[in-house]
Amino acid sequence: MQLFLDEVGARHPNEKIVMVLDGAGWHVSGSLKPPQHMKLLSLPPYAPELNPVEHVWDELREKYFHNRVFDSLDSMEDQLELALRTFEANASMAQSIVAWEWIVSALMN
Repeated sequence: MQLFLDEVGARHPNEKIVMVLDGAGWHVSGSLKPPQHMKLLSLPPYAPELNPVEHVWDELREKYFHNRVFDSLDSMEDQLELALRTFEANASMAQSIVAWEWIVSALMN
């Protein structure tokens, strides 16, 4: 998880980032150190509907995987990489899906 936080921070050094975490074991480590421009925001237990990444996955499934059959796992991984890179490059689309008011207000606290 620390590698992921470091990578996201390095790829978006000029952005303020709120990383929403659910209760996964690797999310609750006391040793996680987010970059200076990133805030970790933990969700309450048993509240998957509050997790904005669930809406990201819905978008990716609908736009990049709907009614698709892949010849191999590598082919599926290539499609996932394309989808994630496209999503990453389109900040306004990502923001429209995940920038909920309670998340944005977490930047102010």
